[in-house]
Amino acid sequence: MQNNHTKEHLFKILVIGDLGVGKTSIIKRYVHQNFSPNYRATIGVDFALKVLNWDQETVRLQLWDIAGLPPLRPSPNGRKEDLDSKLSLANGKHVATVLLANKCDQGRDVLTNNGIKMEQFCQENGFVGWYETSAKENINIDEAANCLVKHIIASENDMLQAEVPDTITPQLENDKGRTCSSCFRSQ
Repeated sequence: MQNNHTKEHLFKILVIGDLGVGKTSIIKRYVHQNFSPNYRATIGVDFALKVLNWDQETVRLQLWDIAGLPPLRPSPNGRKEDLDSKLSLANGKHVATVLLANKCDQGRDVLTNNGIKMEQFCQENGFVGWYETSAKENINIDEAANCLVKHIIASENDMLQAEVPDTITPQLENDKGRTCSSCFRSQ
């Protein structure tokens, strides 16, 4: 008998960044495969859903498109805002994050020449990778999303393997010399 039950995942993806960097355009390109140069600024939050077939499993991505954020600024006491505690899992691992350098279609050759610096920045700040992207030209949008999904699933699998099972495995002793009131010793 074949098991038709496929495993399903629901992952919530928060897309954050400064105002006007193309968050909505990236989401629309990824989910609906289209681009418009005329998006209005997001007020509050918008949601989009992308369903993937991933290694014979169903993966539902709920993409949260939040309003543009001002850049991180030093707080009055001289420290940057503490995002680290909000970007970690119960097991202490960081949440999988991918850095996108969007609008690479505009001919800015800044990142191409600074790839090593970008790699170092990602390592220092806990990003699993970075991509030069263009929502307009559909450059590296799917690749960046696939990288993120791959790391989320790997992290989920690591957490599941680390959990202590709530089953008890009986250990039977094979000591033929012992007897008790509820069993007999074979002679």
